[in-house]
Amino acid sequence: MVKILVIDDEEDIRELLKYNLLKEGYEVETAENGQVGIQRLKLFNPDLIILDVMMPGMDGIEVCEYIRNTSEYQKTLICFLTARNEDYSQIAGLDAGADDYVAKPVKPKVLVSRINALLRRKGMLQDVEKNDKKGLIINREKYLVEKGADEIHLPRKEFELLALLASRPDYVFEREVILEKVWGSEIVVGDRTIDVHVRKLREKIGEDYIKTIKGIGYKFIEQ
Repeated sequence: MVKILVIDDEEDIRELLKYNLLKEGYEVETAENGQVGIQRLKLFNPDLIILDVMMPGMDGIEVCEYIRNTSEYQKTLICFLTARNEDYSQIAGLDAGADDYVAKPVKPKVLVSRINALLRRKGMLQDVEKNDKKGLIINREKYLVEKGADEIHLPRKEFELLALLASRPDYVFEREVILEKVWGSEIVVGDRTIDVHVRKLREKIGEDYIKTIKGIGYKFIEQ
């Protein structure tokens, strides 16, 4: 699982980003300033750091320079958060070794999309997910599911639902989260829509992959 460290001195931003990144299936830690961020970096060893530029004490540029000057973190990805009018900060951040930057304020979905794109570009987010214990391969690029020697072609929404649940085995996805992630807030659908898609998935891949958590949602079973 990809690990992400969020370093920002604003608690509401840290919690908002953590919530949305956890929903995406990432492992997430947060830090409230640069000094604490470096301590968490050593313990957590993240794959990617979302780093605010303007922080009291040790700012984001200094944290970035420390990371880039420490050999064991050379491959750690860094994405800066900068205010829209901080042209200097954006340039300085890239000069310090950042891999990308996102201007604040930013919508969580936009940031998650940028993070996903950055991880894919660096080869850290694979298009193929495999559950070895269950023998199911989910190929995001081809929208194809392989089960043993069988290839299972799913409609787009069924595939996206399965990919979401399988991204975090044994994690319970609430119905509201599933609706938002798979159908989006712009489309009005009901709970029955999820139930119908789950039923169709079970018919195609087997009954024992997806478990209903009554009154809450669904989870992908890893045995």
